[in-house]
Parts: sequence; structure tokens; C-alpha cells
Amino acid sequence: MASTQLQNYLRSNRKRLGLSQDEVAFLLGTQSGAKVCRYERFAREPSLATALAFQAICQKPVSKLFAGLHQKVNQNVAARAKVLAYRTHYQKRTRENIRKLQTLTSIAANPKSI
Repeated sequence: MASTQLQNYLRSNRKRLGLSQDEVAFLLGTQSGAKVCRYERFAREPSLATALAFQAICQKPVSKLFAGLHQKVNQNVAARAKVLAYRTHYQKRTRENIRKLQTLTSIAANPKSI
């Protein structure tokens, strides 16, 4: 059974680095630590630019900083890949569709590697 991850590990990484929420907010280019607090409490998902800024600040990959969200997204993509693979399986066998089916089957079979 897969372990459930926290949605993000921003707070623990911020603490590890010895930074306050206000200091992280400054590095992110925002006005106050309140926004950082909302990210840490899972009340708000950051934009891609903000997630990449957290990656630069914490020096950890986005997929590790937002491990729970990453896990949930991978599972959702894998489930949709299964549906699309099923639909593709019954289409005309062309090189393109065979390649597509192989890709979708691979995504559906191993959601952790996405």
C-alpha cells in the first residue's frame, strides 16, 4: 500500500534553512509571510513560478517539496491514461496508435515514475 505524503514540505524545509516566513516571502518577491503561511498550511497552491522559486530557495526538487500533491497528480494522470489506453485499444491499428498505446500503458502502469 502506498504511503500518504504531506501535500508539501515547505515548512520543514524553511525551518531546516533557518528562515522566517517573512524572509521566504522576500525571496519569493511577495510582501509578507502570510502568503508563505498559506502555502505551508496547504490553504493555497503556488503558481509554477512560485513553486520553482521554492525549489531555488530550498534547493530541493519541486516534486520533493510538494510530494503529496505530486503523488496525487501522478495517480490522477495514471487513472486518465488507463481510460485513454482503453479507448485507443479499440481504434484502428496504425503505427501512431500503437506508439500512443505503449505510452499510455506505461504511464498507467507506473504512476510513481511520472
